[in-house]
Amino acid sequence: MESPLEPRKRRGRLAAGLLAIDAWLDSSLYELRFRAQQFWENATVFFRRFRVKGWRRGIIELLSEAFTLGAGGSVVMLALAMPAFEETTSDWRNQDDFAVTFLDRYGNEIGQRGIIQRDSVPVDEMPDHVIKAVLATEDRRFFDHYGIDFLGLFRAMSENMRANSVVQGGSSITQQLAKNLFLTNERTVERKVKEAFLSIWLEMNLSKKEILQLYLDRAYMGGGTFGIAAAADFYFGKQVKDLNLAEAAMLAGLFKAPTKYAPHINLPAARARANVVLTNLVQSGFMTEGQVLSARLRPADIIDRGERKSPDYFLDWAFEEVQRIAAKSGTHSLVARTTIDMNIQRAVEESLEYHLRQFGKEYGVTEGAVVVIETNGAVRAIVGGRDYGASQFNRATRAQRQTGSSFKPYVYATAMENGFTPESVISDAPISWGGWSPKNYTRGFSGRITLTTALVKSINTVPVRLAKENLSIPPIKAMAEAMGVESPVSSHKTMVLGTSGLTVMDQATGYSVLAQGGVVGTRHGINQLVTHAGQVVYDFNKDALPPKRVLSEQAVASMNSIMVQIPETGTARKAALPGIRSAGKTGTTQSYRDAWYIGYTGNYTAAVWLGNDDFTPTNKMTGGSLPAMVWQRFMAYAHQNIDLKPIPGIENPFVDPATVAKADEAAKAGAEAAATDAADRPPVLSSTTTRTLREITTFFQQAPAIEPPPEPNRLSAL
Repeated sequence: MESPLEPRKRRGRLAAGLLAIDAWLDSSLYELRFRAQQFWENATVFFRRFRVKGWRRGIIELLSEAFTLGAGGSVVMLALAMPAFEETTSDWRNQDDFAVTFLDRYGNEIGQRGIIQRDSVPVDEMPDHVIKAVLATEDRRFFDHYGIDFLGLFRAMSENMRANSVVQGGSSITQQLAKNLFLTNERTVERKVKEAFLSIWLEMNLSKKEILQLYLDRAYMGGGTFGIAAAADFYFGKQVKDLNLAEAAMLAGLFKAPTKYAPHINLPAARARANVVLTNLVQSGFMTEGQVLSARLRPADIIDRGERKSPDYFLDWAFEEVQRIAAKSGTHSLVARTTIDMNIQRAVEESLEYHLRQFGKEYGVTEGAVVVIETNGAVRAIVGGRDYGASQFNRATRAQRQTGSSFKPYVYATAMENGFTPESVISDAPISWGGWSPKNYTRGFSGRITLTTALVKSINTVPVRLAKENLSIPPIKAMAEAMGVESPVSSHKTMVLGTSGLTVMDQATGYSVLAQGGVVGTRHGINQLVTHAGQVVYDFNKDALPPKRVLSEQAVASMNSIMVQIPETGTARKAALPGIRSAGKTGTTQSYRDAWYIGYTGNYTAAVWLGNDDFTPTNKMTGGSLPAMVWQRFMAYAHQNIDLKPIPGIENPFVDPATVAKADEAAKAGAEAAATDAADRPPVLSSTTTRTLREITTFFQQAPAIEPPPEPNRLSAL
């Protein structure tokens, strides 16, 4: 039996234990504090020995601040470098595996892509004057810098300031190679930052000789050629080992602007540029004036190739298609029979350049891109920019630009698949969606209108109301992707008005579904791949995945019945084709940065984009102006002497004269009313005052003339 005193003893022992722990903590904390104070005092006494005053203290402070800023800068540099280094994760040497000769739809050779390494001439085997000519012009201190030549950059800036124009470039050969291998030609700060980091990465992972070899093998040299070996054969019919100094100088001059100085296009300009290269050789100390004198007196002659112009933007895209198709075949030396029609290609190039030359300055626009697809899915033309030599960036397949109202057909197609019809009525009235209140282009509202009127007049509130109250965003996004859009489509509510960035190829592919009756999966640029021995590696008609239906026939007919009215009575009347019914939609983004027109007939679908690479606004250019004019010019040519096919759901491929006359009459009446209003009503008068003045004017115009009193009879007066 437990004693009554036992619990009390246990509590006493517990209390004593807790007191002991408390005492240990107190003493330990006191001891720790004492030792810390002692350490701080000793450290203070120690560091007082190093305390400096006067100018030495200023140096210490500067070093301290530099260390702090350097640590912070290192973190920032690492954050900037990570996106750049992600570019190196791909197999950037894979171009070496393929050598492809391309033929057009009729079997004519149009160019080559890829390079077999054994065809590349090693740097050690190239003549000394070839290497010196390239280095003297492109990067004199190539073997002295580590990717970025700051001295060369400063020299180029000084020369440009002295000449008040860009006469020298500051990019090193390593920087140019980084751009060619990993980046695009877009003039953005992000691209320049990536270029700098990738240049350093190349210097760390490759030798100087390897960098120079890749640069000489990959650079575009004009005439559809890549690499100095191909250029030597194309222009002079020689191997690089056999080039003389005059020929080497002409080739070295092509790196800066291959299209501008291509000798088969402009031989005088090429010779003038070669003379500049010879001067660079002397100024850099690589050669003397006496050594280059003979090359000055006897400039290089070239083989007469005519003015052959290869469709380089199409070839770049088709080369990627070949790599994707033939990746697992094991055969990489191929002949590709493509879908390109060189007549249509040239017509597209001519139309784009013509309109940009004529109206580019007026509208403040410098670039454009076009894709043409036949109704069977064959890509007939691709133009990715005005000048491939100046910029190899393919704006037709790589540039993702906001689409504006040209995205609306995807919204309406979704509506048609969900029970709506062209006659369905919906309210054009103010609407707010989570703090977003979109406005119409005219800033006014029309009340209850049909979907036909809404799309023809490009009303903004109607697709927003459809998405908010009837459809929701996910089905619209799914519809755009199902119709062939490959770029990421935003899930934000503003996407219904075209805030997502799409490529020109996306737009042409998506709209071609309407031209093909609702079927997707037919777009292609390669008809057949064969080996040089004639063995068929790929045939589109046999090996491609079968097309699938994404829009019902009823939805297609409903959409096309609306879309054909846009070039006839809507926002795209400048795109109307002579005697042929077409359909399409305009698009203009905020601040007029992008302007689109995507249109189609029963035969072809074509998408046109115009804008600026640096995203600067144009001078109020809309999709119904210059893009529609570009589209109309080449599409009118493409439809000459062919069997016209009707647009699905539209029985007659020819324009109804009565419709055109009615539209012309309405346009004429509107123009006359606008002219009368502008002439008769100064902006300082109200509409009531103007109406009163017009009534007074009409009254005076209709009033009888006042007859003058008869003159007195002089004879009777006498």
